[in-house]
Amino acid sequence: MALTKNRIPMALTMGDPAGIGPEIILKAFAAYPHDMQDSVVIGNLSLMRHQLVQLSAHLPKTLHCLEVSSPMQALNVPAGHVPVINVTPDVAIENGQVSAAAGRMAADAVTWAARSALRAEVSAVVTAPLHKKALSLAGVPYPGHTEMLQALAAEHLGLPVADLPVRMMLSSPGLRVVLVSIHVSLRQAIDAVTAANVLQTLQIIHRSWPALHGRYPRIWVAGLNPHSGEEGLFGQEEIEMIAPAIAQATALGLQVSGPFPPDTVFMQALQARGADGPDVVVAMYHDQGLIPVKLLGIEHGVNQTLGLPFVRTSPDHGTAFDLAGQGLADPRSLLAAVRAARCN
Repeated sequence: MALTKNRIPMALTMGDPAGIGPEIILKAFAAYPHDMQDSVVIGNLSLMRHQLVQLSAHLPKTLHCLEVSSPMQALNVPAGHVPVINVTPDVAIENGQVSAAAGRMAADAVTWAARSALRAEVSAVVTAPLHKKALSLAGVPYPGHTEMLQALAAEHLGLPVADLPVRMMLSSPGLRVVLVSIHVSLRQAIDAVTAANVLQTLQIIHRSWPALHGRYPRIWVAGLNPHSGEEGLFGQEEIEMIAPAIAQATALGLQVSGPFPPDTVFMQALQARGADGPDVVVAMYHDQGLIPVKLLGIEHGVNQTLGLPFVRTSPDHGTAFDLAGQGLADPRSLLAAVRAARCN
């Protein structure tokens, strides 16, 4: 695995400290040192050291957390050490408990890492999972990473948030899915299926793909309704919103097909892998797209934000409060996110 371009370190946010974020980070450094080389953890040093002691039965005794003051210092950290930039005050956190304190620590780490990426001090940001209720308790005005990073990037660029549209892409082996809407209710998600939103999603994918993969993508689009509406029998969204957006995108030179029935499009995309298959499937709402990706193996899933001016990836799982502090968390999805960020 090649190291980050020109040996610019990669930022790895701690996630919600009451969840499995610190554990999967420590396990990744212990089990995959080559992949984790040139990465720096953004979070709380005392908490990371406490987790190291708490999980001592599951980690090598030679692993240590070492404080660094800047991302570049992480390049000189000796093997067996986890470099940590301490960006939050020390607060007592209880494993598996939702709290405003934990939400604030998680948000502060994300903010610090994003601003560092926007200043080109780190090559990418990999975010360990945070808890949306904890964010809300902390008074953070964003429901998740995607919206927070979008707002921080827009602020840095001097743009209204609406002028920096982003989309969530989820990947598992053999399948990539991009969502038209993200963290909204199902009722709001249906209202978000407009021709403008679908077209914007297609354009964001098209613009982002060459930097990621060296060419423009082949895109399939899922319908919203059963059987893609059955020619209007089960709904008009395909006729009035989705198909017109596909036609507009095609007229602009994008390689787009659909809308396909949502109950079969993901299976067909998997079966058509290769020259004739899609690079990505557009799903109309959060669960429509995430269910097939997670069924393929959450331990390999990666979440990536398209449209940001820096690379951001994340494991495709949550905080797993029920596992926190027990040594049971699997770091492979985090590892997949790190590898994906390095390849961009």
